[in-house]
Amino acid sequence: MSSRRHFLAGSAAALGSAALPAAAASATPAAAGASPAASPVPGTTRSPNLIVVLADDLGYGELGAYGQKLIKTPRLDGLAGEGLRFTDAYSTAAVCAPSRCSLLTGLHTGHATVRANPSGAQGSLTAADTTFAQVLRARGYRTAVIGKWGFGPEAADQDSHPAARGFEEFYGYIDHGHAHQYYPEYLWHNGAKEPIPANAGGAKAVYAPALIEQHALEFIGAHQDEPFLLFLTPNVPHAPSDVPDTSAYASQSWSAANKGHAAQVSYFDTLVGRIVDRLRALGLEDDTVLLVTSDNGPHEEGGVNPDLFDANGPLRGYKRNLYEGGVRVPLIAWGPGRIARGTSDRPTPLTDILPTLAELGGAPAPSDVDGLSAAPLLAGSPNAARHGHLYWFRDEQGVTSRANAQDAQRATWLAEAVRRDNWKAVRFAPERNHGLPDDKWQFELYDLAADVGETRNVVDAHPSTAAALVALMRSSWQDAYPRKAFGVRLTVPQIAVPGQAFTVTASLANGSAKAWTSAALALRVPAGWTATATTATTAGQLPAGAKLDATWKVTPPADAPARTRWDLTAEGSAVAPGGPVAYRTSGTVPTPPPRPTKDSYLSDLEWISAANGWGPVERDASNGKNAAGDGPPIAFGGTAYAKGLGVHAPSDIAYHLGSAGNRFTALVGIDDFSAKQSPVGATRAKVYGDDRLLLTTPTLTAATGPVAVDVDVRGVRVLRLVVEDANNKTSFDHTSWALARVTVV
Repeated sequence: MSSRRHFLAGSAAALGSAALPAAAASATPAAAGASPAASPVPGTTRSPNLIVVLADDLGYGELGAYGQKLIKTPRLDGLAGEGLRFTDAYSTAAVCAPSRCSLLTGLHTGHATVRANPSGAQGSLTAADTTFAQVLRARGYRTAVIGKWGFGPEAADQDSHPAARGFEEFYGYIDHGHAHQYYPEYLWHNGAKEPIPANAGGAKAVYAPALIEQHALEFIGAHQDEPFLLFLTPNVPHAPSDVPDTSAYASQSWSAANKGHAAQVSYFDTLVGRIVDRLRALGLEDDTVLLVTSDNGPHEEGGVNPDLFDANGPLRGYKRNLYEGGVRVPLIAWGPGRIARGTSDRPTPLTDILPTLAELGGAPAPSDVDGLSAAPLLAGSPNAARHGHLYWFRDEQGVTSRANAQDAQRATWLAEAVRRDNWKAVRFAPERNHGLPDDKWQFELYDLAADVGETRNVVDAHPSTAAALVALMRSSWQDAYPRKAFGVRLTVPQIAVPGQAFTVTASLANGSAKAWTSAALALRVPAGWTATATTATTAGQLPAGAKLDATWKVTPPADAPARTRWDLTAEGSAVAPGGPVAYRTSGTVPTPPPRPTKDSYLSDLEWISAANGWGPVERDASNGKNAAGDGPPIAFGGTAYAKGLGVHAPSDIAYHLGSAGNRFTALVGIDDFSAKQSPVGATRAKVYGDDRLLLTTPTLTAATGPVAVDVDVRGVRVLRLVVEDANNKTSFDHTSWALARVTVV
């Protein structure tokens, strides 16, 4: 990870409910371990428990409540009858990674961080992404994600890990591709891989969804006496059609893949039923809001025939299509004590999950999200805010036959769609360039009120409507979407030299729409360290959009051991309109290894920190799979180099020079390994000395070859080598620093 890290709105601060009075919160740093109790909803005795269950590739028509005839889903059908069934709910993308990113962060795919499924490098969340877990944890909720996370890299202690994004409990798959295995040899439990010995060597002994169910039930039981947020994400019914028992469909004359798929859907139904049973057994059903939905339309992989099941109902399209069948999904809201029974045709995208959960839990939410709260609708009010339009973007390399046919063989084209009222527009770009002029796109217009199956393109009859929807598409897309700061951010130095003071800064940012009061910041340091505030750490008022900044002088003890990473924690508290909020985030600062005493290749030195977009930084090799060097030697244009570093953008490696360096030299570029896979890789390399940018290369591609680096590093304490993606396509961005060498003074 970066040697200088910024942490955003990480978790609930260590403030107990006894510290709720404003004066106490402002005056005294909180004790570790507790968090503010969320205020109950008016008319109830406690804040609602919140459970979001997300199926993987479950189609709109695959539940009996949505018209399914062949697959048995009695538990979900019962919940739909007892709760609120949405007829016009939408995933935010037609494939899972961007859909899940939008659901978690409340941003549609014109603004979200992850806008495409991973192809090679795993899509990642960032420190700027505030999830609904971070929002609720600040109000005292216990938070867990159990199942498929889907955002890499597959490593602990990085900004895209669930723990960094507000989930204090995690069990399941980090990596998108790993989640395709139903009998994995390991699953992650918080920050470590937890082996499943019975599945070693390809054995199919322990079914991962069963473990996911077990952990979910245990989480509910462990936190039955306090408000909790559970994001339950089993990987059924995603391909392959692996499931322990297909006996319910044994008499059908279907293929094995179709029997397996039907059994997976029924397994999902049973899993949700067991969650409900546990809530009832614990007496929590009246204090819980349960939302069940899917990340996109039905799949056709692994031999599954979605048409056999009428998996998209009356809709056109499948997973990967931006037609209704690819993005309209089931959504059931259930909670006997809190959810009004009925049906809603409000167009409801899953970006609404974050603000809805926030309102239910009395928590402030970021004001720059695209979602709108549907909480009033859940309670039976007709006055829930409605979207002016909904937007979707697709950048997908995968192709399946039915989806490609629906797209008229344009499944790999850039595409975007918008719905305004009952008008639905879809358009396709023949080049992978979102900036292509409007007249180069192929545009289609449908009237969903008269043609929910999108069978009649009426663009010629409604040119003004078409023009207006194109304008909405253009306004909904931003190449980059800068976020307002929200929660706590902590900035720590690249290294901590024993016995030497350094400066730490933290901020508490009110990125919500309403003012906060009694704002306070505190800093926790390791035992034996000293921290003295050099600025004010409290503020009586924190208006919307404002932040409280604070600075401390921190000194590690002179005998602090080298090569050790130390955690510093910033805690911010305030009183928001819904009640007290408390945010907490940690940063790591290392006491470094000794500085070099002779001219050295960097691959022979110990780094302070190393972050990589995919896989570990690899010494003296170029494919980035294993740190030990399993790939070919680094090569450019057929010339191999014995020493260097293989990375994958985005990457950031830091070395301790301790002002002993003289010059840093290297060759940096897209290496032959990556060039052989694809010519689309493009990166940009930067060299930093402490906080100062010393060099930026031109765009690096296989065609341009490597760039020679020769930088004066006299006086530099920390040398950082950074590689960034240069064309928004990270899949083939293996980059190498060949002959990376520092000479000493």
